[in-house]
Amino acid sequence: YPRVDEIPFSSERKLMTTIHSTPQGRQTAYVKGAPEIIIKKCTHIIEDSTVKKLTADKKNEILKINEELAAQAFRVLGMAYKDLPDKLRDFTEKTVERDLVLVGLEAMIDPPREEAVKAIAMCKQAGIRNVMITGDHKLTAIAIAKELGMMDETRNIALTGAELERLSDEEYDKIVADVVVYARVSPMHKLKIVEALQKKGEIVAMTGDGVNDAPALKRADIGVAMGITGTDVSKEAADMILADDNYATLVHAVEGGRSIYDNIRKYIRFLLSCNFDELFVIGAWTIA
Repeated sequence: YPRVDEIPFSSERKLMTTIHSTPQGRQTAYVKGAPEIIIKKCTHIIEDSTVKKLTADKKNEILKINEELAAQAFRVLGMAYKDLPDKLRDFTEKTVERDLVLVGLEAMIDPPREEAVKAIAMCKQAGIRNVMITGDHKLTAIAIAKELGMMDETRNIALTGAELERLSDEEYDKIVADVVVYARVSPMHKLKIVEALQKKGEIVAMTGDGVNDAPALKRADIGVAMGITGTDVSKEAADMILADDNYATLVHAVEGGRSIYDNIRKYIRFLLSCNFDELFVIGAWTIA
């Protein structure tokens, strides 16, 4: 099944499509992406190896299953396909990504690293607030944030990109300090989040690895790109590159930086106290 063409993924579309030729000489498009987006584009579904019409009740049932899985911290993808006309050569969203046949949902889980949980706790003790910005489903993001210990009684707001767009600047300014999770966001949403926090007087460090993270990495006070999985664009936009892609390393770096800064302050204080008499005599002699 050699690949003939591709309609690439983007954070705005939240899906991607590849077109393949079959051994029988036909063309088939395979689509994967956010379940709620995929389901909207489907008119049929495979059940018991038979293609059937996808009813509104069935769509609601599948979306409910998607939410149940997302609430358990699963990352869920919707899968669909479409048999294309043999002579079709103009592969676009309009010609390909419509009237799809839903195959099903795929649920994956990537449990948080143990060191990440400890790092989040260290940040809290150090007065550093953590905010999660992700393209995942809102319920998935909330479940992971709870596992990481990021949410508490005072800071427990989660917003999707769509909800963020509906807020006026004044409304958003009032709650930005209490938002812990942003889900299904676009590159411009990330930029808006960074700018809103800076407007509140916060020093913002932004971590990212993709091309769509570049604007926010560039705008943040400290942009941190991933050294292993990060794209060249994100690395060029960032101020720092995390060599091991481990968030705990970043926390240790902050700890080391604060120790150095504290030692410099102590040294300056020591010099001033030891040499105060000399400075006083020299100053008095100069005035006299």
